[in-house]
Amino acid sequence: MTEQLDGPRWGPAAGGAPKRLVVLLHGLGADGFDLIDLAPSWGRAVPEALFIAPHAPEPCDLAPYGRQWFSLADRSPAQMLAGLRLAAARLDAVLDAETARLGLAPQDVALMGFSQGAMTALFCGLRRAAAPAAILAYAGRLIGPETLGTELRARPPVLLVHGEADAVVPVEASRAAESALRALGVPVESAYRLGLDHALDEAGISLGALTLQRHLGGGT
Repeated sequence: MTEQLDGPRWGPAAGGAPKRLVVLLHGLGADGFDLIDLAPSWGRAVPEALFIAPHAPEPCDLAPYGRQWFSLADRSPAQMLAGLRLAAARLDAVLDAETARLGLAPQDVALMGFSQGAMTALFCGLRRAAAPAAILAYAGRLIGPETLGTELRARPPVLLVHGEADAVVPVEASRAAESALRALGVPVESAYRLGLDHALDEAGISLGALTLQRHLGGGT
């Protein structure tokens, strides 16, 4: 499964062997190249980090191009939950392989995702036996909140960023995620961006850099 989730890599900015790992998970219909351009900017905050942006394992079944972490052809809660469980298992395998290869501990790893990638990062990171240092979720949704209470294995800090004008994944999805996570004792920082649609903006990117610097350390 690790071969299926390869993708572009960047860093560390400081040179030498990586001492941190940041995994960037793209949205539906994109691929790893969609997010790897964040690495040079965020690399200034975590100069010892390797950034990897794996391509999701499946061809997108709703478009003639791009990849998906799980299918949205059937959006019933049961089907989406089943798809996310498989995606999380695949991502777990990659994280285990990369940390073993680099000799890193769980607290040396951060997960970031956009849209469907954010859903995958939240689902995997909150249920992972070896909790990441932080989860950064942009324009996403918390899938399976009804099972999280019994499946939650750790409480890594979470950053939620969402555009108020998002017509693809409504901002209410992140507001609901924030409420559910706080109720479970997960530390959450949120930013709801006025006028922003289904996209990243400079303010949200800057918040991501600060979050990585705070929880992975280092930076110039």
